[in-house]
Amino acid sequence: MSKPQSYFHLHLISDATGETLLAAGRAAASQYKDARAIEHIYPLIRTTKQVEKVLEEIEAEPGIILYTMVDQDLAAIIDARCAAMGLPYVSVLEPVLTVFQSYLGTPAGRRVGAQHVLDADYFRRIDALNFTMEHDDGQLPPNMNDADIILIGISRTSKTPTSIYLANRGIKTVNIPIVLGVPMPDSLAKATKPLIVGLIASAERISQVRENRLLGSTPSFDISSYTDRSQISAELAYARQICSRHGWPMIDVSRRSIEETAAAIVALRGKTR
Repeated sequence: MSKPQSYFHLHLISDATGETLLAAGRAAASQYKDARAIEHIYPLIRTTKQVEKVLEEIEAEPGIILYTMVDQDLAAIIDARCAAMGLPYVSVLEPVLTVFQSYLGTPAGRRVGAQHVLDADYFRRIDALNFTMEHDDGQLPPNMNDADIILIGISRTSKTPTSIYLANRGIKTVNIPIVLGVPMPDSLAKATKPLIVGLIASAERISQVRENRLLGSTPSFDISSYTDRSQISAELAYARQICSRHGWPMIDVSRRSIEETAAAIVALRGKTR
């Protein structure tokens, strides 16, 4: 018999966007299946007044506190107040910075939001996002070799969200749907630069996703064929045939999150370079 799910408050205080904290908090919380975190996110906290207001809210709904704070005076206020309230608190980046400082022999620069500067890497990611959005769902670039990665797969194999996730990491991605009986573009087989990856899943999984995405479909749309598992199996067989013929790797996304699929693709890209 499964335990009833309990809830706890998770307070995330950041002097920047809070992305680092959110990732760390969710990674830790996911290890406790019987407890669900109620997230309170406080980004861009950079003054004593802002910190005091956040601490008042925490006092009203006590829980676990994670924070990233470059300003050591503000960090000291958080530490003191949390200790006084008897609440657990962790400066998430501090242990990591300590290791870096010990190894590199120099203290951290203590710059707020240093990972979000408008540098060349930032604009490379924006360029990749623009490219990926322009070449979604079969919108082919004039030159396939302009892409870093090309994802192919039948409908509802997470091509678009995976493409956008990769683009946010600065990887120019094209995604092309595979339709049963329709040949792939000749330019795809001729591409020499991009990594081409086929995304597949189980027929059961794709059928479930398609059934959940049918809202708003046109009256003439053949719903029964779209969600029929034997039809989906035929589509998957055709997709596997295409990938096998060209030696393109395939990734089964049935039980993978977008992040896990993207990580697998990046790993493949590293091996083929």
